[in-house]
Amino acid sequence: MSTPYNPNFFMTDYRKITEESSRYDRLEEKSPEVILREMSEENLIPAQAVAQALPQITRLVERILPRLEQGGRIFYIGAGTSGRLGVLDASEIPPTFGMPEDLFIGLIAGGDQALRHPVENAEDVTEQALKDLSPFHPNSADTLIGITAAGSTPYVLHGIIAARRLGLLTGCITSNPGSPVTQAAHVSVVTVVGPEYVTGSSRLKSGTAQKMVLNMISTALMIKMGRVKGNKMVDMQLSNHKLIERGTRIIMQETGVSTQLARETLLRLRSVRRAIQALQQTQLDPHLSKIRSAPKQN
Repeated sequence: MSTPYNPNFFMTDYRKITEESSRYDRLEEKSPEVILREMSEENLIPAQAVAQALPQITRLVERILPRLEQGGRIFYIGAGTSGRLGVLDASEIPPTFGMPEDLFIGLIAGGDQALRHPVENAEDVTEQALKDLSPFHPNSADTLIGITAAGSTPYVLHGIIAARRLGLLTGCITSNPGSPVTQAAHVSVVTVVGPEYVTGSSRLKSGTAQKMVLNMISTALMIKMGRVKGNKMVDMQLSNHKLIERGTRIIMQETGVSTQLARETLLRLRSVRRAIQALQQTQLDPHLSKIRSAPKQN
């Protein structure tokens, strides 16, 4: 059942864990070694919080998958660190999995300028998320995931509300249970990481948990969309020498051919997947000459 939403979510009374005082104090009096040790201890918490949120993450992935299979897209929206993490995850899908650049779309309050420089009050403009979404002509096959540690960022909250009205599936990733976005979204992923080491600095544990969840969502979806063979990135873009060498090794492991033949075939076909398929076909029928006769792909 869909969760009913109410535009007056800002009136919701909930515990703002991300704003609570740190368990540590007098930080400036501590040595670098003590600060780093304490932060390292705190860094164990996000992984535990993400593990506890696995049922929610699973539910979101399972609801997104059929939409992707029908040609839907995923929009990430966020402000500050949350927005940057969404843009980061979206930007890594094409090179890692060879998918179109418009399959995962990251939107950040304040636009691309906000990736490097803070844009004053950008997250407080409630109607901006819809304006940012509109050029992409979102439809009911699409999904929007709002990312906000506090769970009340106006840009994200109203983006979720607008997306629901347009018929999109909506999800959220937050660190505050019961926060406005958890009531606005169809599926809520809540990673309770507790107060930050530096009070209110949600780029720390909350940001770490968000990155983990985003990694899991996008990777699981790409695996189920057939973009991984075994455990290999067979559709990665061959954009540099390191990736060509990685692709060559994958081909050798999958087919047993020599380094030279693997690399030559990869460079000719420009695809790890196509190279493996072509070599395996040749191995089944030695009289085939498709590998060496195939034109080089641009």
